Amino acid sequence: MSNPKIISFIARSKRRLEILKLLAEKEKSQPEIMKITKMYKSHTSRTINELLEKKLIICRNPEDRVFKFYKISASGKKILKEVKDII
Repeated sequence: MSNPKIISFIARSKRRLEILKLLAEKEKSQPEIMKITKMYKSHTSRTINELLEKKLIICRNPEDRVFKFYKISASGKKILKEVKDII
């Protein structure tokens, strides 16, 4: 098992898990994530920032201030697989 703290961090939040699953399929922008998950902008932003901080997702164009694209990182894929096995 990888870092149990990170696995717990993902497993205890439906939003984090949902965004990780979405980004595992294909890279997406924040508006796309908001539309699919039906989350408020503030919730989506906060969740994306949490996942970025833990290095579970990557911003593909951080210099763009308006329309950023996100994808799951290698460690994010590994953690997502472990969380799916547990849940």
